[in-house]
Amino acid sequence: MAQYLISFNEGAMDHITAEDLPAVGEAAKAACQEAADAGVFVFGGGLNSQRASIVTPDGMVSDGPYPETKEVIGGFVVVDVSSRDEALKWAAKIAEACRCAQEVRELGADSARDEMVRQAGARSSAKG
Repeated sequence: MAQYLISFNEGAMDHITAEDLPAVGEAAKAACQEAADAGVFVFGGGLNSQRASIVTPDGMVSDGPYPETKEVIGGFVVVDVSSRDEALKWAAKIAEACRCAQEVRELGADSARDEMVRQAGARSSAKG
């Protein structure tokens, strides 16, 4: 299995009217629920770019993203699927729900991260 980031840029949904926005939100939730029911949903959400900060390796914090940044992620979903083709199918469902194009990127393989996530899930399941 591989994890894929499915995302859209901030402003990609600006064409949606205020009247249509609740329906789009419900459609997006339904697409994420479908992914969860299929066992491929890892995590997702919208981002507030106005609250972004940049933290440098020495710990210095500044407001961000930088003004020259033209595009920032507005929202995303991470899926864990068996192939890129499957990730693209989920991206198509999310694109339809959100009424905007989605970018798909494979996350780098990291067995240590995968084990950490598996253990965290096991601990969470044991608590609940």
